[in-house]
Amino acid sequence: MVILMRSLLFVPANSWRMLSRCLREDTDAVVLDLEDSVPIMDKETARWFIREFLNDLKEKPEYPKIIVRVNSWATGLTMEDLKFIVDKPLDAIMLPKSESSEDIHKLEQSLKNLEKERGLDIGSIKIIPLIETAKGVELSYDIALSSERVIALSFGAGDYMRDLGLSYMMLSKAQEELLYARSRIVVASRAAGIIPIDTPYLGLIIDREGLEHECIIAKKLGFKGKLAIHPSHLPIINKTFSPSENEVREASEIVKTFEEAASRGMGAATYAGRMIDYMTYKQAKDIIEQAMILKKRYST
Repeated sequence: MVILMRSLLFVPANSWRMLSRCLREDTDAVVLDLEDSVPIMDKETARWFIREFLNDLKEKPEYPKIIVRVNSWATGLTMEDLKFIVDKPLDAIMLPKSESSEDIHKLEQSLKNLEKERGLDIGSIKIIPLIETAKGVELSYDIALSSERVIALSFGAGDYMRDLGLSYMMLSKAQEELLYARSRIVVASRAAGIIPIDTPYLGLIIDREGLEHECIIAKKLGFKGKLAIHPSHLPIINKTFSPSENEVREASEIVKTFEEAASRGMGAATYAGRMIDYMTYKQAKDIIEQAMILKKRYST
């Protein structure tokens, strides 16, 4: 089954105005942020805002998904965050500074205890580790496999570069500085059967050309979606990570060709002069399913 996570929009949880309008944005998931965008003196207010927001969403629509980025374990604030926000409309927790499987096991146990206490289905709240350090990158495969709740790995380039003693403000156009980390996270995610999600664009908010360039780099490396820190970035992100008309048309032809060959007892076929096998067929089916999901969503 295809899970759409083309775009995930960060929303500061201490702004009720932004919380109240975020569901109107064209994003696959809303990430209510308790971490970097919320000053320490506003953390408690932000928790109450999220609790009220979730209470208002008991009958929430099918999408977008509702995710909360809590504070990292190192801050000592994570458990208090969880006590406020674990409720039925919540789909997932994003854990910043995820650096080991132990970080995920600790979160998994905390979620299990709160789900049981509050009468929620055990395992209903998923986990998205945010990889932001050199250690996290190196252990990304262990993190990806650490729990059945983990549905995606996401990348945070800003903190990752700071961990290396670099500044994201000096990032080169080709972004060679991020190539290893991005590739490692994509390979770890796909090897574990989950979704890789790229870093937010950290250039100028108004730099649409730079955003599109970065989206294309991420897509070519295998990312299936991208975090967003501003609603104006959503159209470009969604377009880049959605199948084009040509891709859907080609996928349909591949499926048709392969199924015709299979009906004759053949395990492979030829399309446009290239050999297509079962994995090519499965990938084409995923593209068609994604296109159908989007068509249904935008027609309602």
